[in-house]
Amino acid sequence: MRSGSNKRLLLVEDNPGDARLLREMLSDEGAHNIDLTHVESMTQGEVHLSGKVFDLILLDLGLPDAQGLDAVRRAHIAAPRVPLVVLTGLDDESMASQALKEGAQDYLIKGQIETRGLLRALRYSVERKNMEEALFVERELAQITLNCIGDAVACTDSLGNVTFLNLAAEKMTGWPLREASGRPVEDIFSIFDATNRRVLPSPLEATVGKNRTGHLPPNCILVRRDGSEIPIEDSIAAIHDRDGVPCGAVTIFRDVSIARAMAVEKAHAAEHDFLTGLPNRMLLNDRISQAIELGKRHGKRVALLFLDLDGFKHTNDSLGHPVGDMLLKSVSKRILRCVRVSDTVSRQGGDEFVVLLSEVEKAEDAAITAGRILEAVAEAHSIGGDDLHVTTSIGLSVYPDDGEDAETLIKNADTAMYQAKDNGRQTYRFFKPDMNVRAVERQSIEESLRRALQGQEFALHYQPKVNLRTGEITGAEALIRWTHPIRGPLSPDRFIPIAEDCGLILPIGRWVLREACRQTKAWADAGLPVITIAVNISAIEFRDENFLDGVFNILKETGLDPKLLELELTESVLMKGADSTEMALKTLRKRGIQLAVDDFGTGYSSLSYLRKFSIDALKIDQSFMTQITATPEETTIVTAMISMGRSLKLRIVAEGVETQEQAAFLQAHQCDEAQGYYFSRPLPPERFATLLEARSFQLVEVPALPADPALKVIASRY
Repeated sequence: MRSGSNKRLLLVEDNPGDARLLREMLSDEGAHNIDLTHVESMTQGEVHLSGKVFDLILLDLGLPDAQGLDAVRRAHIAAPRVPLVVLTGLDDESMASQALKEGAQDYLIKGQIETRGLLRALRYSVERKNMEEALFVERELAQITLNCIGDAVACTDSLGNVTFLNLAAEKMTGWPLREASGRPVEDIFSIFDATNRRVLPSPLEATVGKNRTGHLPPNCILVRRDGSEIPIEDSIAAIHDRDGVPCGAVTIFRDVSIARAMAVEKAHAAEHDFLTGLPNRMLLNDRISQAIELGKRHGKRVALLFLDLDGFKHTNDSLGHPVGDMLLKSVSKRILRCVRVSDTVSRQGGDEFVVLLSEVEKAEDAAITAGRILEAVAEAHSIGGDDLHVTTSIGLSVYPDDGEDAETLIKNADTAMYQAKDNGRQTYRFFKPDMNVRAVERQSIEESLRRALQGQEFALHYQPKVNLRTGEITGAEALIRWTHPIRGPLSPDRFIPIAEDCGLILPIGRWVLREACRQTKAWADAGLPVITIAVNISAIEFRDENFLDGVFNILKETGLDPKLLELELTESVLMKGADSTEMALKTLRKRGIQLAVDDFGTGYSSLSYLRKFSIDALKIDQSFMTQITATPEETTIVTAMISMGRSLKLRIVAEGVETQEQAAFLQAHQCDEAQGYYFSRPLPPERFATLLEARSFQLVEVPALPADPALKVIASRY
């Protein structure tokens, strides 16, 4: 569900254990924006719904005072506009399917609920309800328009000859009254059955003769004077004289073209995504079941591809939802072009898609389709005159090997998709049984992360930056460490990507920044040498709309001089949205904050762009250090980086320095600063304070080399 505003959730569940489990799931997930109210009966639920406004209802189908569809109907009557998700057992899944037809948005099977699926079901239910509300508004507008159009009225005498047509009737039949008057009504009001194209007799005679109101059969078509046809509905009643004797009839009829089109549209909307027009989850499940039955009869396989766009949330947040919607439409068209007409492409919600490949000969055929989709999605999308780039990760499952029903196949494909993301993204992975083990482990880490902030399990270690001319400690980089209460120390490589995927990187990043600033201020207040503290900023943090305010508030809260804070951003972060990036960088530097490009040399940045950006330092990635004194190519690259950086008047910092030879090389080529194991490993605060008291390292004097004219030429080009 959307973050940033509290969602009021009413849980109607009489089983205390189930209710407690659901509450714990929401609590463990860190969903602080969900205000949960729990009641144990439908009666209590109706009382709450009459007095409070809720955003979502989670309803058990087996309540003491309401069972099955009765519970759904009562909830719908009490709050018809609130999205409803039902809870059901394994033995009454068919009842849950009927509940969807009664207006429920989704259902969850007890015993099979997991945290990510629960939140996804709640979020998608709100999305679908919002879609229904939007469609309802459109239908209401169309209905009002229909009501403003006058019905057609035609009157006949006892012989069935036309005596009157109003303006609406003239327009609908194409006959003006002056020409129609006195003609048999069959000439003016010619109708036939749309089902069999058979001409229908006029119902006037039966209506007048039996002296009662009559109606045309359903699916009637009116043939207008010009030969065009329109579907109509009508009502026919006898006209009486003063003695009560039928002397004619009045026919009131209307054009139902719009109403029937809306009925078709409503039926379509119930089974299709409102944004892309693709089949939704309900229709997809039906088609998967059909494909499985066909596969059984024909001895074929069925493949499912679960797609999740890589980094779509950042694009959506930075460029806006309208752009994000257009990008989703473009992606859906690309996917459709990669599959057969007999296949199904479905949008599950958000940036998730599922592709059903029916009657697949072998699993490799699904891999070929996945490869085509990867390439098609990765091509630039022209949105509003700009080229946007997005990639996708794909998980594949195959019937019957990976499941024999829609739910299992989708779940396993989803699991495989997360493995694709963990393997570098923009790739695909087939489901394997051991993935469930890794998925459980990943979910366990995700849930543990949510408790780690509250449980004070995180700590910061500090690695010194050393001035290569004086040996003085000029600063430190703050590096996060996590000691899991059960697993022990976990590498940031294991939990940071998970934190980024599940949105926890924002609160974790704020904690790191606040703690680093607080500790640096504490060292200064204790009389230790004043140093600059460097903090890594992820793309998600930098693109967050509250990022700048968050940085300034933390500086104010901790009292740290902004000049002592250095934010490190990677090249890829800077290159996305260069104009908005430069505005943010200027705002930060205006406050005195220093800015550095981290992992320089590993991205795809343009040095001409770097010259325009408001930055202070370049950090040469540690991957260039290992062969710095052995491989001529690496030596040339590092030397060029230093020369280019100096030409841009930037401070140059080398990461990953581990040997005296590497340090000497950097000194000789006038690199400004270095950090790495040669000087010190990252240390906890108390040990770093001891190191800081020494103020500097003893460096071996190395004479500077004369500048290489060729490098000067290279640097002058940027």
